[in-house]
Amino acid sequence: MKQHTIIDSPYGPLTLVADDGVLCGLYMTDQRHRPSEETFGMGVPPRERSRAWGTDDAPFGEAIDQLEAYFAGDLKEFTLELRLHGTAFQRSVWDELRRIPYGETRSYGQLADALGNPGASRAVGLANGRNPIGIIVPCHRVIGASGGLTGYGGGLDRKRRLLEFERGSALF
Repeated sequence: MKQHTIIDSPYGPLTLVADDGVLCGLYMTDQRHRPSEETFGMGVPPRERSRAWGTDDAPFGEAIDQLEAYFAGDLKEFTLELRLHGTAFQRSVWDELRRIPYGETRSYGQLADALGNPGASRAVGLANGRNPIGIIVPCHRVIGASGGLTGYGGGLDRKRRLLEFERGSALF
């Protein structure tokens, strides 16, 4: 069973999606490859309303806590259970993304090399663009071979801001 909730962030509203209680999606507004809202399942009230109504904020409580700590600059690595829906290759790329340290970047070619398939830069880029759990699976940390910012499903401005934030040069 899928459920979703929407939370505020310094990068605009984020839609969190869970499948049987496990986070399977984090989508930004106007995100490329964002699934249809109908696929997100039943809406769960945001944390503030959940607490006011005396209900639990599950399945999103831990994800919200970690995102809040990340945006406060207190969390460098997410430790959430994730359910990544995709092909075996996509999941291998997304697993590799999670190995990129906070504040660092890798090129598509470096990711392809790390996967043992140096000729797969383009395929890595396509899988990166289909990442269903933005920020937590840090696809924003992938840049072009020249070091320049390249496509990002959440928009290049968000990508630039996320990278600046992680490098300590952005203020909210």
